Amino acid sequence: MAQFDPPGGQGYPADSARRASGCSVGPEPPPSALAALARCVSVEPAKFAAAHWGQTPLLSRAAELPNPVGFTDLLSPADADELLSRRGLRTPFLRVARDGQMVPAARYTGGGGAGAEIGDQVLDEKILELYAGGATLVLQGLHRTWPALIDFTRELSLAVGQPLQVNAYLTPPDSQGFDTHYDTHDVFVLQVDGRKHWRIHPPVLPDPLERQPWGGRADEVAASAQGPPALDVVLEPGDALYLPRGWLHSAQAQQDSSLHLTVGIRALTRYALVEELLALAAQDRRLRATLPFGTDLADPDAIEPELTETVEALRDWLLRVDPAEVTARLRQRAWPASRPAPIRPLAQAAALNALDPDSHVTLRPGLRWQLTGDGDRITLRLFDRTLTLPADCEPALRALLTGKVIRVGDLPALDTDADRLTLTRRLLREAVLTPTPGPARVDGLH
Repeated sequence: MAQFDPPGGQGYPADSARRASGCSVGPEPPPSALAALARCVSVEPAKFAAAHWGQTPLLSRAAELPNPVGFTDLLSPADADELLSRRGLRTPFLRVARDGQMVPAARYTGGGGAGAEIGDQVLDEKILELYAGGATLVLQGLHRTWPALIDFTRELSLAVGQPLQVNAYLTPPDSQGFDTHYDTHDVFVLQVDGRKHWRIHPPVLPDPLERQPWGGRADEVAASAQGPPALDVVLEPGDALYLPRGWLHSAQAQQDSSLHLTVGIRALTRYALVEELLALAAQDRRLRATLPFGTDLADPDAIEPELTETVEALRDWLLRVDPAEVTARLRQRAWPASRPAPIRPLAQAAALNALDPDSHVTLRPGLRWQLTGDGDRITLRLFDRTLTLPADCEPALRALLTGKVIRVGDLPALDTDADRLTLTRRLLREAVLTPTPGPARVDGLH
């Protein structure tokens, strides 16, 4: 699976050539990340990458997956009920679909009563009416709102090296929320509760971009859906299904209600490289040149010489483009799309005040980073900011970036505990590190 400066230091690391150049990123995906992937696919990661990633669907039955409780630990029907009734949920964190159409939000939202008069809060009695009448409920953005899915999504994102999003679909018995369609991103479908009948057809447009949604090809999609499916299967609790973008699908709940999670993979594409290359091409004066005075834009003969010269100029520029500039732009695009683990601001502030040489800290889980050195300074690039530190901090910083739990007084290469505390306070305040209990003592040793 090809990777370019992954959407985080804790994705797939740079190769030896990049490490030799003084640029480094984070470690290989941890075992917890690979365990998250193993919950979604029944084959080894290498086989999944070679045979299925971006190419063909993969059905994984519950018996083939290491999920003794299926996926109810991530979001159960009772959890969904809590979100719909007790969390002050607002749009767009909920959508409602019926008969293939979205229900206007005004049908199920309103004010939350005294002190909570915001007018787009989900009203549980309205949701009951719609759901009991056959509407499908779509809980959106659960990778930002539900703790178990926040953690699971972060780990899975490290395994695939791409930003993820999670929605939940609650469908009443014998109902279908959406007509046959395709998504513009890959998905893992995780069946939590109930049974759902899926019909999968090959793409009418392989590898569609986000700007190429299925609605623009509705007639082709409908015609293709009339043919024999490539996969016709009922998902049971604990089953998982991987679908590459573009594959047509429809799903209908069976005799009981159904709850499944859809993990959307917002993978970057080669077209993203093209977009960034074109953005950088603005540096070339030949490509910024004005078309000749009086050019008839409707005349192909008038445009042809300008087109020829433009293509030549673009080709010349592409041959000398700096890959480092492209990767820098890709980093700015991809890194903010994957949040690191949440921090507790109050606890973090208290740890800052109580910090001493015996305190223990660790790297914030899921943090994307890149470390470079230049003379007497080192630069730590994060998903939302850049930190510059003295070069003599590099050994201590590299020790912290391993992700191991470290006692502040044991940080290497700094002369005094005061220097170690100064560096650690800076990194705690910048949310690079988090406080953590020290190793447990055993038989009087630690």
